[in-house]
Amino acid sequence: MDNYGWLSILPPIIAIVLALRTKQVYIALLFGIWFSWIIINDWNFLTGTLSAIEGMVNVFKSEGNTRTIMFSALVGALLLFIQYSKGVEGFINQLNKVIAYFEKKQKGYSRVIVQLLALLTGILLFVETSISSLTVGTLYRPVFDKLKIPREKLAYIADSSSAPSSILIPFNAWGAFIMGLLVTQGLDNPFGLMLSSVAYNFYPILAIAIVIIVIVFKKDIGPMAKAEKRTRETGKLLNDNSKPMLSSEVTSLAPKEGIKAKAYNMIIPLATMVFMMPINLVYTGWGNVTDAVSTSDHIFKAIGQGSGSSSVLYAVLTAILVAMVLYRSQKIMKTKEMIDLVLKGISELMPLALLMLLAFAIGDACNELGTGKFVAEWSKDWLSPEFLPAIIFVISSFIAFSTGTSWGTFAIMMAIAIPMAEVHQAPITLVIAATLGGGIFGDHCSPISDTSIISSMSSASDHIDHVNTQLPYALIGGIITIILYLILGFAL
Repeated sequence: MDNYGWLSILPPIIAIVLALRTKQVYIALLFGIWFSWIIINDWNFLTGTLSAIEGMVNVFKSEGNTRTIMFSALVGALLLFIQYSKGVEGFINQLNKVIAYFEKKQKGYSRVIVQLLALLTGILLFVETSISSLTVGTLYRPVFDKLKIPREKLAYIADSSSAPSSILIPFNAWGAFIMGLLVTQGLDNPFGLMLSSVAYNFYPILAIAIVIIVIVFKKDIGPMAKAEKRTRETGKLLNDNSKPMLSSEVTSLAPKEGIKAKAYNMIIPLATMVFMMPINLVYTGWGNVTDAVSTSDHIFKAIGQGSGSSSVLYAVLTAILVAMVLYRSQKIMKTKEMIDLVLKGISELMPLALLMLLAFAIGDACNELGTGKFVAEWSKDWLSPEFLPAIIFVISSFIAFSTGTSWGTFAIMMAIAIPMAEVHQAPITLVIAATLGGGIFGDHCSPISDTSIISSMSSASDHIDHVNTQLPYALIGGIITIILYLILGFAL
């Protein structure tokens, strides 16, 4: 059966409703997967349940899925390494010197510089959103507090620099995940399509641009303006009735005692991971190129043919090995300590790995149900192709807002959006961009977003205050994005 008619859209809809009602994304996705297989097995609850279990097991039949899940777990080990080695503390010490320099130049100018540095740090840590928001909040919170910048502003910068940069610079698990979803839809050259869609992925671009405008021109609006006024007039970093989410819940490991704090203990491992990603793409794709006319052309084509999931996995493993050698040479850690840290880091990011497993599984289930084909055929007669990118963006936004996860949204929507684009003959890169951008926008607005929660934790900000202060900026970016998609929909 190509699709199950209206039944094919029930599982994702139920998953959305459950996420809204329970605020539990894992339960919502798990139920969506289970219900999908119940339908596929003709409402036989026993075989449907067993098929749902096997469906999740079968996620690991894909080598790309397995590598991506492994990467997500291992990156936690790298985070603990840079904390325990006092690399984070050393970075903060260097940052304080930069602040003192600019403060001598012009009083108050350091506030702008530090906020821009926080944004730049979040962008440079595009390898993983949790790492980005966690690092920015943890690193810059003492500095922001010293300069009397409200905690809500730090959480906003951490949140708005993490997912947007990860989706715009897809040499990471995000890129590997998205390419995997494109492959499941039968698309050729998934890496090239993903890179081509970046130019049309307006919301992440606007989100970063709005942060820069807010920082440089000091144009705060809504609740954020009130937060800035509160801190400026009273010195209070938080509202009186706020309940800050302490970062100790995420970064529970204290730095090692008796060692000197050095910034390069953080910078070298992270730079290794970032640097190794394109190198690994070239390596894994080199043998697949047969028509190169020069070495540079071979390299460019190899990047497009490389394995994204292999590249991110090799990169994080290389970074961990470099960190081990670096810390062992300084006698900061013994081998047993490093092994224990790796295991602890993996355990701390297992929830993210589980989320990815469920995201892959519900995408596979929707493919079995023919959800995308049904929606595409159903909309063929009434939906104008010109409106398709804007509508896809809105639907993706709603799903991401409901579930609090961009990845789950991508898994659900790619199986729907791509068949719709093919049926309506809409530009495929534009539709891919609208799907990805909608996932980021909805995630930014959602109070149950894992990235937003981590941003609040690392910044020690009240979570609801963070959501409320960020929302006006996100809505401005979202509205402009819809308008741009409507314009392009009619122009292309």
